[in-house]
Amino acid sequence: MSKELNYRVNREITAPEVRVVGLEPAELNGVYPLEQALRMAEERGMDLVEIAPHANPPVCRIVEYSRLRFEQKKKAKEAKQKLHQIEVKEIRFRPYTDDHDFEFKLRHAENFLKEGNKIRAIVFFRGRSIVHPEFGERLLNHFAERLAHLAKVEAPPRLDGKNMTMVLAPAKPSKRSTPGKEQEGKAAGGGVAE
Repeated sequence: MSKELNYRVNREITAPEVRVVGLEPAELNGVYPLEQALRMAEERGMDLVEIAPHANPPVCRIVEYSRLRFEQKKKAKEAKQKLHQIEVKEIRFRPYTDDHDFEFKLRHAENFLKEGNKIRAIVFFRGRSIVHPEFGERLLNHFAERLAHLAKVEAPPRLDGKNMTMVLAPAKPSKRSTPGKEQEGKAAGGGVAE
C-alpha cells in the first residue's frame, strides 16, 4: 500500500521563514517571512503547503491543498496499476503426456510468459514410472525448447523425490523472435517420446 503524504498547511507551518516556489511570475519566488507567505496564499485564495520541511528554510508552494492531495492519490493509483507482481505458475505433466495435452499446456505456458510470469514445470512420477526419469527430463527439455522464443531456463530439470522440476523465466523482449520463427517451432511438432 502507498503511504499518504501528510503536508503541513497554512498555520501548521512553524518555521519563521519559508522559501516559496511555483509562483507566476517567477520573480516572486524567494524567501519570505511566514506571515507574508501566508498573506500571499490568502490573496490568491489558495493554501501555503510545506513540501520540503527539512530544507533550510523549508520549501513551500502556494496551491489548492485539496487539488494537491487529489493529484498525489492519482499518481499513487497509477503507479500501483503499473506495478506487476511476478507469479510462479505451475504446469504439471506425467512422464507419458500425449501430444494434445502437451500442446494444450504449452499454449497456457506461452500466455503465462507473455504476462511476465515464471513457470515451474513439474513431471510427476507415479508407481514404477520413476525407474525411467529420462522420460521426464526429455519432456521438460522439449518443453523448454518449444518455449525458447519466450523464455529462458532458470533452473534445469532436477529430480526431487518422485517429481522432476524445471523453472522457466520470461526472456527479455529484445531476445524474442519474430512471429515467423514461432510458426516454425509449432510446425516442428510436439511429440513426446514414450
